[in-house]
Amino acid sequence: MALQITQEQVESRYREYHARINDALAACFPKESPSTLYGPARYILEGKGKRIRPFLTLLAAEAVGSTADKALNVAMGIEVLHNFTLMHDDIMDQADLRHGRPTVHKQWDVNSAILSGDMMIAYAYELALKADSGRHKELIHIFNDANITVCEGQALDMELEKRKDVTITDYLDMISKKTGRLISAALEAGGVAGNGTPEQIAALVTFGEKIGRAFQIQDDYLDIMADDGKSGKIPGGDVINGKKTWLLLRSIERSTGSDRELLQSIIDNNGTTADQVPVVRGIFEKCGVLEETRQQINSDTEAALAALECLPGEGREYLRGYACILMKRDF
Repeated sequence: MALQITQEQVESRYREYHARINDALAACFPKESPSTLYGPARYILEGKGKRIRPFLTLLAAEAVGSTADKALNVAMGIEVLHNFTLMHDDIMDQADLRHGRPTVHKQWDVNSAILSGDMMIAYAYELALKADSGRHKELIHIFNDANITVCEGQALDMELEKRKDVTITDYLDMISKKTGRLISAALEAGGVAGNGTPEQIAALVTFGEKIGRAFQIQDDYLDIMADDGKSGKIPGGDVINGKKTWLLLRSIERSTGSDRELLQSIIDNNGTTADQVPVVRGIFEKCGVLEETRQQINSDTEAALAALECLPGEGREYLRGYACILMKRDF
């Protein structure tokens, strides 16, 4: 009989591991010189990150019957790798702020941010090699594959920004690489660090792929539905900025006439005005995409949860519970 985990228990475990991860990350990059190399790396790790990926890594190790201790260095490596991608993404996006603080290239300069990010990749690999495991070759392969795949996703994202004929398939391929792979890699690496079997590790990867896609599509959905701005973003900000999301691309496929012309104009003109957001949402509703999106999120989440069934450890139930929190579902 499966152990019943409550939301309070999952949240308590998250707070405990979040603090533990932050304490471990604070000890990274102890060298002071060159200050323009190590300072930016420490700075970005001090940001208010949710630490979703390293938390998943620790739970994955527990889910295959091991302990979080076995996977801590791997979890840190995953988070350092993730923050490297953020540092370089901010440069490419010309972003001024991250979590309410100046981005690294604004606090220092572009060259320092590039160089510090490059160093962080190597540091992440060193952390993986410090894992209490006999499977370092597998861990490095996971880190390599995740790094390459995230870069592919970023390149695809830049290409899609310039195209006016983007399809749902294009979009799903891009998000699976840019955001999804590092989530599945976090789980895969945790499973390896915990000495999981090939079947168990494959299950963790499937869980990561499915929950990652569901989380991204939900993010798109909440953007257009957040009338009160509780999402922390401008309601309909994706529409205003002309972002090619699941909802917009699917609605272009399903709508006709003036509705389709309006939606296509958002892509052609790289955005629209705030007063058009309710109109666009109405088109999404009329062509059935809002309901279809809810069904897609639910389907992916169910598939993610089903993948966990073969896992033996208590971490399985914490993974299930954490997925429900991320997806705003009841346990």
